[in-house]
Amino acid sequence: MELKNLDHFVLTVKNINAICDFYHNVLGMHVITFNHGRKALRFANMKINLHEVGHEFEPKALHPTPGSADLCLITKTPLSKVVDELHAKHIQIEQGPIAKSGALGPIKSVYFRDPDRNLVEVSTY
Repeated sequence: MELKNLDHFVLTVKNINAICDFYHNVLGMHVITFNHGRKALRFANMKINLHEVGHEFEPKALHPTPGSADLCLITKTPLSKVVDELHAKHIQIEQGPIAKSGALGPIKSVYFRDPDRNLVEVSTY
């Protein structure tokens, strides 16, 4: 088997509207509705499907839990501008900018949390 790319993944969340607002307003993702009212966050050629805890769709993770994700997103925006935008939106940076290792080599990253306390890493190569 030869994999090509990541298409989507699922976040289990406490409140879909709060998560949609955060990812749209802070990270510029597009909120989309599909399959009779389901919500997802689209960016580039990928999406994050959203399941509200207690109302997940089958099949699902064995133990879906809000706040258990740790994701890294690559940006075209210079990291100094990302930091400025996060500060302007009153998002607390937990770490960074800091050197890390990405899938293709060295990256610089900043870390912060979404409303469910998932760890979000925004990085540049």
